[in-house]
Amino acid sequence: MAKLKHLPVCSLLLAVLLLALSSFSAGGNSSVSASAGPLYGIEFPPYNTAVADAGCDGRLVAEEAELARRAPSLKLNMTRRSADTAGTGSFVLDSAKKDAARIGTMHGRRAAPSGAARRKGSRPRRALSERVVATVASGVAVGSGEYLVDVYVGTPPRRFRMIMDTGSDLNWLQCAPCLDCFHQTGPVFDPAASTSYRNVTCGDSRCGLVSPPESPAASTGRKCRKPRSDPCPYYYWYGDQSNTTGDLALEAFTVNLTGAAAGSTRRVDGVAFGCGHRNRGLFHGAAGLLGLGRGPLSFASQLRGVYGGHAFSYCLVEHGSAAGSKIIFGHDDALLAHPRLNYTAFAPAAADAADTFYYVQLKSVLVGGEAVNVPSDTWGGAKDGSGGTIIDSGTTLSYFPEPAYRAIRQAFIDRMSPSYPLIAGFPVLSPCYNVSGAGKIEVPELSLVFADGAAWEFPAENYFIRLEPEGVMCLAVLGTPRSGMSIIGNYQQQNFHVLYDLERNRLGFAPRRCAEV
Repeated sequence: MAKLKHLPVCSLLLAVLLLALSSFSAGGNSSVSASAGPLYGIEFPPYNTAVADAGCDGRLVAEEAELARRAPSLKLNMTRRSADTAGTGSFVLDSAKKDAARIGTMHGRRAAPSGAARRKGSRPRRALSERVVATVASGVAVGSGEYLVDVYVGTPPRRFRMIMDTGSDLNWLQCAPCLDCFHQTGPVFDPAASTSYRNVTCGDSRCGLVSPPESPAASTGRKCRKPRSDPCPYYYWYGDQSNTTGDLALEAFTVNLTGAAAGSTRRVDGVAFGCGHRNRGLFHGAAGLLGLGRGPLSFASQLRGVYGGHAFSYCLVEHGSAAGSKIIFGHDDALLAHPRLNYTAFAPAAADAADTFYYVQLKSVLVGGEAVNVPSDTWGGAKDGSGGTIIDSGTTLSYFPEPAYRAIRQAFIDRMSPSYPLIAGFPVLSPCYNVSGAGKIEVPELSLVFADGAAWEFPAENYFIRLEPEGVMCLAVLGTPRSGMSIIGNYQQQNFHVLYDLERNRLGFAPRRCAEV
């Protein structure tokens, strides 16, 4: 008897499906409006609520003795843009199209050593004793399948909404003068308006961590004639028509603290980021991107000395939720005490590959409690260059190599109740079912089993998308025909607290109501 799970009757928003689907093709820029609900980034204390518009004084309140007393931790709030149910179909299609372009880029990047892989290390920082926290929100309301983090940048600090991405390293913002930019909700970052902004020069060792612009069409074509004064130009790409070009720079980021110094803010000077003057792609009104990959330029790596460097975690609210949740830099005591916290080891990447991604070693997939018949070599491995499995917050749906996807899809078809008619020819996603008029819907269970024996069991709403008001329900999994990689996307991570424990080289995951974290 196949194991079944209940799918909530509430809509999971067709928007999520369509956003994922749009990732399959190059798309143009879309105009978006601001989110209807409040979206919070780094939380500032009540005494300083005007900071989002006018700046703050970056108070340094913790004493040195208290700083040394315990391991540091930093917390940021995440917001997920809620969506209007009208037009949600196009949202899912857009997501899948963008995912497809992103996967192609990730496949190419993993095979090429990056500057980060060649030249490791960053300047040490004095560790804080508290956590840094930021708010994370859903991006569905503006047609995005990603999650957004509000970050405060510059002096005085200004709030910018950035896409949270564990699959890339570079932090960047659209910058004035914006010579060729996508639509952004709110003003772009203006270096001239910040007293703490300064360029990284082309002779600085950090300039070797970024790729230079490849052609005059993508940049101004500057060369390093004066190593001690000329800016460091960069070029970073994500997929078809998704890229950023500009100058590598240093700036102050203001963060919120929790713990003994809860309610206070801390200014972190000299954070490297890309000041993008030419930016293209499907970024859906965001100001830029906050990279959380393993490379030295990522936000997580640069703040490692500030929050202790041992771990960071996030908890993603469901797609379409108006609530926000948090990303936490440092250990979270509530998560570590969770009775259902499970771990699997991070898998090593190939020695000559870029060190951006977080790999895990997948062993099998269970549908209805039974292992799907997939040859073991289908899963490959990151180390031998044959594939591997990546945990990624920037990809919406989850993806498996085409042979595995076909077997998973067939396993669901074989085990699904005949009460739900199969819909033939539904665009992109398969299988899809007609569930109009159905009350409590039961679907086969889905679990991922890792090489070390750990298993990640998902609730039905994390792998089936309920499309309303059409009464259609589809499996939120797709194949990667041109890549051996598997990707665990953010749709399957909804309402799980996901821990990146870099000290013990492991991934943790525990079910939680993320809006309450």
